[in-house]
Amino acid sequence: MPELPEVETVRNTLKRLILNKKIIDVDIRYENIIEYPTSNEFKKKIKNQKINDIKRKGKWLMFELDNYYLLSHLRMEGKYFIKKDVDEINKHEHIIFKLDSGEELRYRDTRKFGRMLLIEKDNINECKQIKELGLEPWDDNLTSNYLLEKYKSKRLPIKTLLLDQSIITGIGNIYADEILFLSKINPLKVASTLTNKECKSIIANTRSILEKAIELGGTTIKSYESSEGVHGRFQNNLLVHNKNGEMCPNCGYPITKIVVGGRGTYYCKVCQK
Repeated sequence: MPELPEVETVRNTLKRLILNKKIIDVDIRYENIIEYPTSNEFKKKIKNQKINDIKRKGKWLMFELDNYYLLSHLRMEGKYFIKKDVDEINKHEHIIFKLDSGEELRYRDTRKFGRMLLIEKDNINECKQIKELGLEPWDDNLTSNYLLEKYKSKRLPIKTLLLDQSIITGIGNIYADEILFLSKINPLKVASTLTNKECKSIIANTRSILEKAIELGGTTIKSYESSEGVHGRFQNNLLVHNKNGEMCPNCGYPITKIVVGGRGTYYCKVCQK
């Protein structure tokens, strides 16, 4: 599943390719991807809107148009491709934006889980999908005191809380495992029992891991790739995620896989007691 670094890679790639181009039409081949407004309204409103910027909030891509923000969540398998209008359409290319350059921005999604919304600019901060997101990893307000306050009444495992997008936005399953390993925190530890030092470690490792992953283009697991087919290289740097039975890079004890909150979780029983 694309996480923050992968979404950031897509954002940076698309900015190089489609900024200042105009959407002259859109072909919607699978309507359920359009969450808001209706497909007909979506098509009507997005015509002749120029792509002025592409931003990101958590795992949401935010295409800044003249009058709207086009919000796009890639979910499990979403990808963007730039194609020529004469190129054959792949059966999984469900939303096709036709640009004034003669190119097409095609949204491909094998599992059809992705979602798009077209929100008026003045209403973007009231949009539920954006409003309910927590702090970005690099927000100055993300402090140990902030986490202690958020976690103080939470009896859930810290692994589950790291995936809660209303606290810190952008962390997904892969990076949560890596963050907890470097922080030497057991994924099953109850969040309310975390210390100030442990919260500081989570913040520091969140930032360093995500920065490294962005630098390397995001993590490729299974079928993810960016719009140009650029594969992330951070998977070569993973320490514990997807390493069940392999030796811990710190102590040599075999990495263990468990399930926490329905998510496959990898950790070292020795380093993360």
